[in-house]
Amino acid sequence: MQHLADGIEFYGLWFVFLSVLATQLGLPLPAYPTLMLAAALLIPGVHSFGAILAAAVAATLLADLGWYTAGRTLGRRVLASLCRVSLSPDSCVRQTESIYDRFGAPSLLVAKFIPGFGAVATAMAGTLKTSLLSFLFFDALGAIAWTSIGLGIGRLFRNAITSAFDLLNELGHIGGAILVVGLALIVVFKWWERQRLLRTLRMARISVEELHDLIETGKMPIVFDVRTEAAQREQGRIPGARSINEAALARQLDGLPRTGEVVVYCACPSEASAARIAKIIMNHGFARVRPLAGGIDEWVERGYALEPHVGEDIEHLEGLAA
Repeated sequence: MQHLADGIEFYGLWFVFLSVLATQLGLPLPAYPTLMLAAALLIPGVHSFGAILAAAVAATLLADLGWYTAGRTLGRRVLASLCRVSLSPDSCVRQTESIYDRFGAPSLLVAKFIPGFGAVATAMAGTLKTSLLSFLFFDALGAIAWTSIGLGIGRLFRNAITSAFDLLNELGHIGGAILVVGLALIVVFKWWERQRLLRTLRMARISVEELHDLIETGKMPIVFDVRTEAAQREQGRIPGARSINEAALARQLDGLPRTGEVVVYCACPSEASAARIAKIIMNHGFARVRPLAGGIDEWVERGYALEPHVGEDIEHLEGLAA
């Protein structure tokens, strides 16, 4: 514990800068405790609140600019990489796309406050070719807000924080062990949640080759694309695929033959979103529902054709059922 306080006192701004930078680059190191402690242990004449704020914001912008550049250069590949290490693989890309598609660059104002949204949102901004000026403007404002709240909490509760810190410091190695064990328990709990999610999503998949053969032989199944409208517009869709909106899912399924073949696909690790929607569709009485193994990325990798997204598909779905 004393090492942390010494680091803040003697290395000051660099300690805060590197701590925030590591967090924003994706390492499992929470930056808020460092910000709160830095504000609580603020030493007049050595470090100012403004200097600590500037160091933290600079670190945040540097990391975010790296993710933005990666997204702009590598496209959706960087999003897939981010979500493979995410503790919430189901919501990672889809929820970020949904929020960013709706609010655009201004969503960066709150990105740091939404678990799993920060780094993905900055990479998404690059992927969707958000202008650099717009990205920097909103990301900087969001970074200032996120950092200011962390520092503000530290100043507001500085007496309680310093008392707790002194107690842990008195415990010596035991105090440090308590913090390490606490952090480890959080990571283990999140990992367990991820494994539980993946276990619930285990179901038979259909390969892209099998789906392609069905389409080519005229045995077209009902194919649902669960990605956001923005992703479908940008990349296109599997021929004959239709959008599905989870909020209006029951209405979109109404009237469709429950015995027909249904394929659901996404662009997410382990087909998590597709499998989750597939289970919901099965709960509506559909007997043959399968996620597409590898999703849209595997379809593209195999060199199969895509078609442009043309908008709302509910009317078409109702026509299929007629």
